[in-house]
Amino acid sequence: MSETTSTFVVTHAEAESAVVRDVDTAQVHTLSSNPGLEVNDVLEATIAPDPPLEVAWQVVEVDSRRRIELVDSDLEPTTHSKELAAESAVGELTRSERAGTGEIHVLRVPEDEVEAAARDVLEDAETVARAARLEAVRVEVRRSDDGVLSVRYLPD
Repeated sequence: MSETTSTFVVTHAEAESAVVRDVDTAQVHTLSSNPGLEVNDVLEATIAPDPPLEVAWQVVEVDSRRRIELVDSDLEPTTHSKELAAESAVGELTRSERAGTGEIHVLRVPEDEVEAAARDVLEDAETVARAARLEAVRVEVRRSDDGVLSVRYLPD
């Protein structure tokens, strides 16, 4: 095995070790030490196998580090998001570029499942990985009583 340079999301962190996931390949790496990482941190970094057994990894270099903030907003989806949802069937996901940078994902769900769907998005590790790929630092989940769920991936 050799060094790997990529974008990683911290999925688990303890005082002595951490687990990171490559956002492009979904490969999981257990780190033999924790250089101050916390869950939902995103690293642009190089990692390498830890000798002699090479079953754990170590961070060799960190090019950048940021944290993904997950926000369960009490705001309604925007008019634009509601318009996108009106054109979608229940269960269908629509993606839209945000003005500037970032992305908005709009999902129609059954009205009685809006709260559960919002919780699922906020608890899903893939939400953080997607935010890392989109270079977002904040993920904001908005919902309406009529079954519209919007997930906003926001940059700095």
